Amino acid sequence: MPAPSPLLPIAADHPGALAAELTTVAGRQVVLVEVGGGDRKGALTEADGLTFAAAADHARRTGVPLLGVIASSGADVHEGVAALHGWGVAAAALQRCSGRVPVLLAATGPVLSGPALLLGLADHAVMTEDACAFVSGPRMVATYTGEDLAADELGGAGVHAAHTGLASIVVPDRDAAVDALHDLVAYLPSSVDEEAPRWWSDDPVDRPTPEAGACLPASPTGGYDVRDVARAIVDDGDLLELRARWAPNLVTALATIGGRPVGIVANQPVSIAGTLDIPASQKGARFVAFCDAFGIPLLTLVDTPGFYPGKDLEWRGMIRHGAQLAFAYARATVPRVAVVLRKSYGGAYIVMDCRTMGSDLYLAWPSAEIAVMGAKGAVEILHRREDEARRAELEKEYEERFLNPYVAADRGLVDMVIDPAETRRVVAAAFDMLATKQERLVARKHDNTPL
Repeated sequence: MPAPSPLLPIAADHPGALAAELTTVAGRQVVLVEVGGGDRKGALTEADGLTFAAAADHARRTGVPLLGVIASSGADVHEGVAALHGWGVAAAALQRCSGRVPVLLAATGPVLSGPALLLGLADHAVMTEDACAFVSGPRMVATYTGEDLAADELGGAGVHAAHTGLASIVVPDRDAAVDALHDLVAYLPSSVDEEAPRWWSDDPVDRPTPEAGACLPASPTGGYDVRDVARAIVDDGDLLELRARWAPNLVTALATIGGRPVGIVANQPVSIAGTLDIPASQKGARFVAFCDAFGIPLLTLVDTPGFYPGKDLEWRGMIRHGAQLAFAYARATVPRVAVVLRKSYGGAYIVMDCRTMGSDLYLAWPSAEIAVMGAKGAVEILHRREDEARRAELEKEYEERFLNPYVAADRGLVDMVIDPAETRRVVAAAFDMLATKQERLVARKHDNTPL
């Protein structure tokens, strides 16, 4: 890594395990910090914490993204509380960057104890396959719980990709981690005061997308990969999926449409039928908030029968966590377009950016079913005393009367029912129309999102 930039005087005055520089990525300036190596495996001294804070503050003041590559054994025990002070200063500086400039960090080795929380403060964290991160290590876990775990079992990249949601992307090595940071920042503006850079593409915005509709199976309960639908709509079929292994029943990805970066949120029918559970609600809420913070328009693809039922989810706070997704969409001021592909039932209809929640354009395919619940469930509640043959007739009547998008369209809750082949054209035109969207923000210190 090149010597620290003189634009970061603390980095120059206090050498240690951390180095910082002002550099360029694809012609754009970024602040890059790197922690690792040294005599004590990247242990962070007070000076390192101050260097990190100086780098973060410089990124925030100059309006450029903050990128970091971290491998650290934790706060330097030789310095004691002074090292903790330095880490605290760095954490506070990262918080000041939040929502002002993108903060993207990569873990390329062990990231232990307090410094591991820096990954949690970032907008997105990349991890190499051999990296691990935890605040309490295997020895402490064994002492307090009696459970013996290897470092990768406790906090390896696989754990954070599939179970905690910390890792947005997992890659083989350090070089791939740096490339992933570059891929991410390419979709993002340098700061909240700028627009995201436009991409060049020769993919026509009016290209028909019959393949999108062809993804739906003949059976209304059949599974399909919603990413195929998204790829048909976006430029050149390119998706940068984030947190792919965590809550796979909800897809979150960055892409471009007409050269404009957009965030995509989509129910995934091949994973628990696309139902929403606690991790999916958290994943979606975090991604919607991230896109809203940096002016990235949102495209929501809806196909969900509702929230996943169960005592365990309810006891763990399904109401509170489901509200996170509703809160994130209701708060978002970026251009928002939603497309109902097939099912949109009950509370999940509300939280997946329905018209009432403030979606700017709510579209539906002719196959869309927008209702409180499916026909079978409705008939079992309303006509449970009828025999099986009569219930089958009532189910068919319910489907014909209510399970189509035209009832919602009559009430103004669906703006347009479109042919799947027209999806890319209509969505691209909508984002062009909404490019100058402005909303007046409510005067308050901050909102109180359900955490």
